[in-house]
Amino acid sequence: MAVRNNARTKARKRAMNVLFEAEQRDIAPRTLLADRLAVPGAETALPQYAVDIVEGYAVHGARIDELLETYSNGWTLERMPAVDRALLRIGVWEILFNDDVPDAVAVDEAVALSRELSTDESPSFMNGLLGRILEVKPTLAD
Repeated sequence: MAVRNNARTKARKRAMNVLFEAEQRDIAPRTLLADRLAVPGAETALPQYAVDIVEGYAVHGARIDELLETYSNGWTLERMPAVDRALLRIGVWEILFNDDVPDAVAVDEAVALSRELSTDESPSFMNGLLGRILEVKPTLAD
């Protein structure tokens, strides 16, 4: 099992919160991100890595969501728990678009966060879906 980087884990949680809230409020992630950067509220300022994740999803979101729909074996994005959707989006972004994070770490982090934040079934679902994305990664064009 990969060693978890505590600062990056916290940044992933913060990015998940932004993606989750943006979806719940039906606003663009970049819009909410800009609000959070301008007025952090009660929380500390967003870590740069959280900003990178949200920006990365904003750029590649359509492709990420398409891949999640394609490889989720009968699950539509709408059917997935909202927390899982946000974590999967982060995991796929890290796997496909962030060369600084080893693929195994991206999967381990998503699974660990789903264990902490989502349903009992989420970790195995997340592991399977991200594993499938890893399998087909060499065939995917950016």
